[in-house]
Amino acid sequence: MEPNADIDVAVVGAGQAGLAVGYHLRRTGLGHLLLDDRSRPGGAWTEYWDSLRLFSPAEHSPLPGWWMPEQPGEPFPTADHVVRYLSDYQERYALPVRRPVHVRAVRPDGDRLAVEARTPDGPRVWRARAVVSATGTWRRPYTPDHPGRDRFGGLQLHAADYRRPDPFAGMRVAVVGGGNSAAQILAELSQVADTLWAARREPRLMPDDVDGRALFDVATRKAAARREGREADGVGALGDIVMVPPVREARDRGVLKAHPMFERLTERGPRWSDGQEWECDAVVWCTGFRPELEHLAPLVAPGGDGAVPTEGTRLLADPRVHLVGYGDWTGPASATVIGAGMSAKAAVKEIKALLTP
Repeated sequence: MEPNADIDVAVVGAGQAGLAVGYHLRRTGLGHLLLDDRSRPGGAWTEYWDSLRLFSPAEHSPLPGWWMPEQPGEPFPTADHVVRYLSDYQERYALPVRRPVHVRAVRPDGDRLAVEARTPDGPRVWRARAVVSATGTWRRPYTPDHPGRDRFGGLQLHAADYRRPDPFAGMRVAVVGGGNSAAQILAELSQVADTLWAARREPRLMPDDVDGRALFDVATRKAAARREGREADGVGALGDIVMVPPVREARDRGVLKAHPMFERLTERGPRWSDGQEWECDAVVWCTGFRPELEHLAPLVAPGGDGAVPTEGTRLLADPRVHLVGYGDWTGPASATVIGAGMSAKAAVKEIKALLTP
């Protein structure tokens, strides 16, 4: 087992947000390491369903310093393309990533923070002057405790466990949720299965010319307005569903028609308050995620939504800790590829000011 070591900054996670932080840290002169629990580069993109698409063209989805190359024949890059980009990005900037390293806890240790981890060689502790948490949300899928969920006799899975439509061929499948994951998964399942889409409110389809570029601009304007004490419309004002090509094609087939959320699940499938039922073989819950922040438990208790109080990216409970990449509450569009770079730059600027006399 390696001895414990003192470093300036430990970054927990080396997906898109962690790599963006690493890019900005390498320009500060501060000693740092990126600790990632996956065995290969790519972050959560290595675990997404096969047909997932970015919401923006490649030229509008860069990490800081290097534009994402275009993917031939794909205006909206696939998950595999993003994985290759993140892997090449790490190599291009020689970012100091250690993997697989599972960080179990970050706790106060005198004038430093003890980053306790499990490595292939056994337990390890890094003592850091500052920590950036960039673990994202993918490993914390959220499924609501909907009435009857434990009674349904068919298959249930979360979007995090979905990979491809083939296993559902010939089935009847209910897709639950009003966001982009539900729309993209429904779009391809509807080509091989009899599908039903259920959501708590009617999902709003964005105009065809709105993609991640517009979403990032709107989120940035809203954050600026908030800092100035003004109100401004957020991304929600544009709609719920980005019309990437597979979703647009599903709309044109008449598939994107959502039913009101069912009252409960029975043994056979959804049932509504008026007594209508829809028998099905499977339910796919596209109901979102919670932040993966268990390692920060010694510092702060998360709220009911899994989030913790922050000011910008800084953790209010300990100003030595910053969070990047969890959503708008840690920076405008910070859970997107392009948005992670802006939040990372802000976090590293504060860290440098804190650690540099």
